[in-house]
Amino acid sequence: MTYRSSASYGKRQEYIAIAEFLKRGYDVYQTLVDDQGIDCVIRKLVDGTPRYIDIQIKARSKDCQPKDAARFAGMSIPEPRNNYLFFFYSEQVNTYWIIPSIKLTEKLASKNVKGKNIGKYHILLTGIKKERAIVKKKYEQYVGENGFKILEDTFKMM
Repeated sequence: MTYRSSASYGKRQEYIAIAEFLKRGYDVYQTLVDDQGIDCVIRKLVDGTPRYIDIQIKARSKDCQPKDAARFAGMSIPEPRNNYLFFFYSEQVNTYWIIPSIKLTEKLASKNVKGKNIGKYHILLTGIKKERAIVKKKYEQYVGENGFKILEDTFKMM
């Protein structure tokens, strides 16, 4: 991957995620600066009342090693809460996951206890089979339509 394509990769993936939210009828508001761990806010009317969910988008390129196809490391997760979700995308397995921040910090992701990313989280959503990346079964409940069901349930809980 050239510098130009790698420098813009994250932004392109954010737009792909945003397009997915728009296709599903959500209003999407982008942040100008990602200093709070929020790439966009999605809005939906529930019983005539607007509800908002903060979204952090993370993506991995198809050019990474298969063992890293869905490795997301060094994640800051400030103030885990019910209305803060992560949208993960792996280009190599063409899969996305939607996972609540509370689930990440309490059950799914590991917190770094040493090194340069101390206090930050990491998660690996894929495994390897026959030298190819595959989605780990324990994370299937967050994949694709399952992830969007979690998103819908989150709106209903608020």
